[in-house]
Amino acid sequence: MEWLDVLKRIESGEDHGTEFKSGAGDRTGIGKTITAFANGRGGLLVLGVDNTRVIVGVNEASEAVQERLTDFLQSGCGRPVTANLGRHRDDQKWVHWIEVLNQSRGYEPFSYRGRYWIRRGRSSVAPSPSELQELMNSFGLVLTEEQVVHGSGVEDIDLRAFRTFMSSQGAEMTGGAQPSLKEDLLTASVVEEFGGGLCPTLYGLMVFGRDPQGFASTAGLYTVCAAYDGRDRSGDTVSAATVRGRLKDQVQRAVEWFEALGHGERYRGIYREDLRLLPTAVLREAVVNALIHRDYAITGSQVMVEVFSDRVDVTSPGGLPNRMTVEQARGGGAPRSRNEMMANAMVVARLMERRGRGWLLMRKYMREFNGSEPELVSEEGQFTRVTFAIAEG
Repeated sequence: MEWLDVLKRIESGEDHGTEFKSGAGDRTGIGKTITAFANGRGGLLVLGVDNTRVIVGVNEASEAVQERLTDFLQSGCGRPVTANLGRHRDDQKWVHWIEVLNQSRGYEPFSYRGRYWIRRGRSSVAPSPSELQELMNSFGLVLTEEQVVHGSGVEDIDLRAFRTFMSSQGAEMTGGAQPSLKEDLLTASVVEEFGGGLCPTLYGLMVFGRDPQGFASTAGLYTVCAAYDGRDRSGDTVSAATVRGRLKDQVQRAVEWFEALGHGERYRGIYREDLRLLPTAVLREAVVNALIHRDYAITGSQVMVEVFSDRVDVTSPGGLPNRMTVEQARGGGAPRSRNEMMANAMVVARLMERRGRGWLLMRKYMREFNGSEPELVSEEGQFTRVTFAIAEG
């Protein structure tokens, strides 16, 4: 792009594909803007122009600015950004511009400092859950338990937790001729060879990770808990929690949050009786199933535990796995986990009943508890929800 073209864009003002910055320092948000343009259809970032379209110039050595911008385009957004750099001296004032071109789609969107950014109107912003899902879809990212999580390394795996898991499965971790730690990690699919090194898989991070939500592609893989005063979300929020961590941590913390809600009550004559909202085993089984059967390619949604005055809903992103029907699931059909390794980890951790019995046990416990039947709804590619009836206070 030539200076006269840039000047016309300056005269037209900022829009979805054009942004001005008065300086070239990192605090001006240059990184966010370049990343947002790269995640969209490209755009023009002009440095040395303020928001009123006045050319103020960049108060820094021109060569130093060009060098820094070149370095950022190569390594600042997770992978190289295709762009044209230009500069012009106007009345002793240097103006620099970065013309970010429409990018070829790679394995995942561009990121800056571990976060994704997109254009919304004239601003560069963090995407909403729905916008993040659209962004992931546009890059063709399908996150499965076997896929590596870019930006992570072996140091992000809690090796002590991994060794404990292996020992619980009967593996000898000490004494005699032993496979190397690398071999054990690879054999267990906790890591895969990638880019000349070892990179944790989604399974590895969600089961053994030190900070499973600490990466751009996994930041939304947590559980949201909320309790409302009423039968829908329009009621006041009584309690809410965002539950992060490994899979078993999310199960345990969600159950602890639920138990902390307390009990309902009813009266028989003049005597009050305490009522549990649900048997703990029922909620635990529902949350475990939501986590291990969720579609991890749906990155803009979370597992939801919602408590209303008349029911508890546990919702998981994605439909039932492997074309299983609602009727098959309710009847205790042959288990078909979408994430087999995660399911096995939950069985080993004793947080999940023997495979295929989960729904049957939830039905049994609910009949014994209040004579009701759990409801199951599944929308392919959208969500699966199980609903438990509770007695209203």
